[in-house]
Amino acid sequence: MRRTLFTQDHDDFRLLVRDFLTREVVPVYEDWRQAGLVPRDLFTSLGGLGVIGTAIPEEYGGGGQDDYRYNVVLQEECARANVTLGGLRTHLDVVVPYFTGLADDAQRSRWFPGLASGDLYTAIAMSEPGAGSDLAGIGTTAVRDGDAYVVNGAKTFITGGHHADLVVVVARTGTDPDDRRAGLSLLVIEKGMPGFTVGRKLDKLGLTVQDTVELSFSDVRVPGKNLLGEEGAAFSHLGRNLAQERLAIAVGAVAQSRSAIDLTVDYVRNRTVFGRPVAAFQNTKFELAAMAAELEAAQAMLDAAIAAHVTGRLSAVDAAKTKLFCTETQGRVVDRCLQLHGGYGYILEYPISRLYADARVSRIYGGTSEVMKTIISKSMGL
Repeated sequence: MRRTLFTQDHDDFRLLVRDFLTREVVPVYEDWRQAGLVPRDLFTSLGGLGVIGTAIPEEYGGGGQDDYRYNVVLQEECARANVTLGGLRTHLDVVVPYFTGLADDAQRSRWFPGLASGDLYTAIAMSEPGAGSDLAGIGTTAVRDGDAYVVNGAKTFITGGHHADLVVVVARTGTDPDDRRAGLSLLVIEKGMPGFTVGRKLDKLGLTVQDTVELSFSDVRVPGKNLLGEEGAAFSHLGRNLAQERLAIAVGAVAQSRSAIDLTVDYVRNRTVFGRPVAAFQNTKFELAAMAAELEAAQAMLDAAIAAHVTGRLSAVDAAKTKLFCTETQGRVVDRCLQLHGGYGYILEYPISRLYADARVSRIYGGTSEVMKTIISKSMGL
C-alpha cells in the first residue's frame, strides 16, 4: 500500500543515509560485529553529514527540524541494509529529547553544539540490578552537598554506556513515604568524573554491536548545574518521552520484519529442494503471503501512530498498542522467515539468524508486552 507519511525532504534524507550506509558501514559491518562494538568516530561522521543533529536548533549547529520522521527514515534504512548502529537509536529517540525538552539556556550552550556534531554522545541510566520496570524502586542516591550532588549506586543494561560522554542518571534526591514516585531527579554525569566507572560490556543474545554495560557511582560529585529539569520531578519528565521511545521500538520492529521477508523471498527463490526452488511450494507462498498481509497491517498502524506523534497527538495508550502489535508481529514474522531458511537459518553467517536474535528484545525493553497490555487494559476500565 502507498505510504503518505514522508515529504520530498524526507526522501532526500533517505538517499543521503542510504548512500552513507552503503559506502561506510556495510563493507566493515562484519568487523564491527566481530568486535561487538561500533567505532566511536561513527557518530562524528554522522554528525558531519547532519544526520544526527536534525532536532538540535540551528543556532547550535543543528538542523532545526524537530521532526521524528527523520529518525524513522534512519531506522528504516539501517534495517534495509541489515545493519545496526550501536546505541544510536537510544541516543536520538530516547535521550536527546530529554535534553531538547528540559535543558536550560546554559546547558544548551554547553551541550547542544556537541550533540549536533556527534562530538557528544549520550545514554540514559534508569535500570538497576533491583529495579527494572519499577522505576519507583530506584536505589541510586544523590545527596545535596553545597553546590553539588554526591551520587552513589549502580545501573545495569545501559545501552550506549560504553561510548557515552553524557549519561542522564535517574537518582533519588528525596523520599516521600506516601509517594514512591516522588523524589527522583535527572542528573547529567559526564565521562571522566571521579568515582564514575563504566563496567563490563554485557554479552547479549542479539544486538551484538550495541554496547550494553553496567555503570557504578561511588561518591561522584555532580555539579548542581547538571540537574536536568526540576529536582524531584524525574518521574513526570520520563513520562513525557515514553510514547516516542515505544514508537521507536515499533519502527525498528516493522522495518526489520520487512527486511526479514525480503531476505526470505530472495532465499526461497534461489534455494532448491527436491529439484525445485523452495519458492515453488505452496506452503512457502502461503506463509510469505500471510506474513506480507500481517506486516502491511502493522505498517498502517505504525504510520498512523507516527503521524499522530508528529502532530503531538499520540497518546500513551496508542503508543502501547502500537508497540505491542508491531513487536509481537515481528516475533512471528522473523520466526517464520527463519523456518523457511531451514537449517541455514540457524547459521550465523545468514542475516536471518541475526534478525531472529535481535528481535527477541523488542518485546522486553521500553516496557514489556505485559506492561503494554496492562496500560491498554486500564484504558478499557479493567
